[in-house]
Amino acid sequence: MNPSPARRLRAGRRARACPCEGGGREPGWIGARAFLHAAAAGGACPRAARSADPGEELNAWLLDRCVAYAKAHKHPELVDCTIWQSFEAERPQLVPIRGPFDGFHATQASVSKTCLVRFDNNKYSVASRAVGRPVEIQAGACPRAGQRPDPGADRIMIRQDSAIVGEHRRRFGRGATIYDPWHYVPVLARKPGALRNGAPFKAWLLPASLERVRRMLKGSDDGDRQMVKILSAVLTDGLAAVEAACAEALAGGVHSADVVLNILARRRDPGPAATILTPDALQLRHAPIADCARYDRLRRAS
Repeated sequence: MNPSPARRLRAGRRARACPCEGGGREPGWIGARAFLHAAAAGGACPRAARSADPGEELNAWLLDRCVAYAKAHKHPELVDCTIWQSFEAERPQLVPIRGPFDGFHATQASVSKTCLVRFDNNKYSVASRAVGRPVEIQAGACPRAGQRPDPGADRIMIRQDSAIVGEHRRRFGRGATIYDPWHYVPVLARKPGALRNGAPFKAWLLPASLERVRRMLKGSDDGDRQMVKILSAVLTDGLAAVEAACAEALAGGVHSADVVLNILARRRDPGPAATILTPDALQLRHAPIADCARYDRLRRAS
């Protein structure tokens, strides 16, 4: 059976994508970068040289070139139309893609005592609760808009018992250590002094109000311990709630952890119950009167 024109168009697109493939452990990505540099040098893809995501630029450039080729060349069998016209005619009969494809490379790894896993010559942090148990590192093809957050070629996702314990932007160099400071917040409860000098917390960018509270607490003897209490609240109340509580405390001229935690507790408490309107049929005809003398009359009567 001869393939349909649409299949030939897709096959041609895959065939013309072959220059992006190179050798090594990750041929598509390494070849994509080299191909983009070559295309940029020749003027074929002017945005490639300054692209932060060479794989995305390559896909867009190849798609444009394939569409241009299909529009400019006649169909090999249907000589009265172009390849693109034949593809457009068959498009309504094609089955659309209903959902994303899980495409990733998975590998097992162990978590060190410093909450780090090694992958592709680099180290990535994971949540402190994952220490001592194996994890699965997933890295694969980039998800498209509207798809669920599967690991991409530029990201890695680390899972333990199907739960995500780490997610980072992937590094393609060697010897780098990538931290997520929030992974180490539970550890700060035992070592609050690490907040000042610990490697994961260097150049840590916090929201504006949290950062102001952090700077103001540095002058206190127990400032690190108070800041750890505030940061630990993020794990239960969320970053937005803690940031709002810090802003409210600063507006009142205070910045202690007790005040911030008190604001969070008040916001967690449910408000007063709504008053229920009593129907007319249930209204009391004789409302009770707070008259303690009635008890005296009962006592004398007995």
